[in-house]
Amino acid sequence: MAKRDYYETLGVSKGASAEEIKKAYRQKAKELHPDRNSDNPNAEAQFKEANEAYDVLKDGNKKAAYDRFGHAAFEGGMGGGPRGGGAPGGQGDFASAFSDVFEDLFGDFMGGQQGGGRGGRPRATRGSDLRYNMRISLEEAFSGKQKTITVPTAVQCSTCSGKGTEGASEPATCPTCAGMGKVRAQQGFFTVERSCPTCSGAGQIIKNPCKSCGGIGRVEKERQLSVNIPAGVETGTRIRLSGEGEAGLRGGPSGDLYIFIEVQEHDIFQREGPVLFCSVPVSMIAAALGGEVEVPTIDGGRSRVKVPAGSQTGRQMRLRGKGMPALRGGGTGDMLIELTVETPVNLTSRQKELLRDFEKIDADNNPQGDSFFRKVKGFWDGMTQ
Repeated sequence: MAKRDYYETLGVSKGASAEEIKKAYRQKAKELHPDRNSDNPNAEAQFKEANEAYDVLKDGNKKAAYDRFGHAAFEGGMGGGPRGGGAPGGQGDFASAFSDVFEDLFGDFMGGQQGGGRGGRPRATRGSDLRYNMRISLEEAFSGKQKTITVPTAVQCSTCSGKGTEGASEPATCPTCAGMGKVRAQQGFFTVERSCPTCSGAGQIIKNPCKSCGGIGRVEKERQLSVNIPAGVETGTRIRLSGEGEAGLRGGPSGDLYIFIEVQEHDIFQREGPVLFCSVPVSMIAAALGGEVEVPTIDGGRSRVKVPAGSQTGRQMRLRGKGMPALRGGGTGDMLIELTVETPVNLTSRQKELLRDFEKIDADNNPQGDSFFRKVKGFWDGMTQ
């Protein structure tokens, strides 16, 4: 039985572009795959026929030979088949054809990790990013600071300049993967790519390793870095130092260093964004009669605050512009003073006597208490009814 024309098999014209041929084959592969055509006994043969056609038409040299001589180009040793002499259509040819489309669909996943691509050389590998946790005080977060930190990291070997080889010798191409960094294995209809076990995906092997780094191209070293902490940072703020992470492999760029800020809790101030809170105790007398209280501010200064007569616990007063600066501009927050009325303890007999006398003449001076107990009485009455 005469073979069908390859263009007819894929449903494309003779002048179709490479992209049109690939698109047509991809459609045929989906349409004729045996797993999707269990009720069609001819599906497998048609599927292989499409693979054979694509294996020839995708290759510029084979396509030119086919356009000139037809099927005879691959018969009787004329021109050679896909594997250097065999006719198209074998198991290896299908793997080659289908893997092209598979790579087109999943190329970033299968071929992008090592950066080699089909027939390419492996790219240099970027170094890993590093994380450094830094604890600072609230005062340092307020004013900003220049801090020196010590970071253990991998830096480029100065002896071999990151090549990993001794002297003037150069890395050799890996014989297992021929420099691809990947090897292919046939699994049924699919070709699976894996990292080369010999070179671990590098594409090269080092026969004469550098004595300083053992052929890695990097050495462990502690570095001191000066870090600028901007005013207004909060817990969770991340500072990125570009190129200060681990050195790359095979001359690749260094990773980045990320500094994560943790602002320690303060003994006096509590913080919510740019706003500071300060709980200030006042005596019962000062709260009743009114007065002044001196409070600290985060910049180390002092502010006098008037306490209105009759102040209760929880009353807040605002000091504008005495809070934290906003990160990346935006002004400065406020500080809220919250009063805590302090009940006297360890009273003397005289003090107790005076308070009892005051209680006798204290009539309508407890509005919050009176309001609360009216609500309680109403609650109890409602329950009994």
